[in-house]
Amino acid sequence: MTLIFKIVPKSMWQQAVEAGVFAGAPIDLTDGFIHFSTAEQVRETASKHFNGQHDLLLAAFEAESFSENLKWEPSRGDALFPHLYATLDPATALWVKELPVSSEGGHVFPELGE
Repeated sequence: MTLIFKIVPKSMWQQAVEAGVFAGAPIDLTDGFIHFSTAEQVRETASKHFNGQHDLLLAAFEAESFSENLKWEPSRGDALFPHLYATLDPATALWVKELPVSSEGGHVFPELGE
């Protein structure tokens, strides 16, 4: 099983849970796919795109569950990133955890294999 991760504002995730569907954050909607990161990529993603932001969640998904809707495409540094070309049901998350900000300003990540 390959875990992939989505960083999302808590309020946006709560709305998705209530609606039963997550269509993506504004950047996802603009780009036409939902951005995910692997365990090796997610810390840099947080630093680059969410630096210092509070009230974030980290959601883990099984990459294989998205079948052909998930494409691995080159992005930052030509690394392959998982991009979902579909909406998702928030209930399919394996887990969702808080992504707090440390006193130094970086995010404090949970164990990513859990």
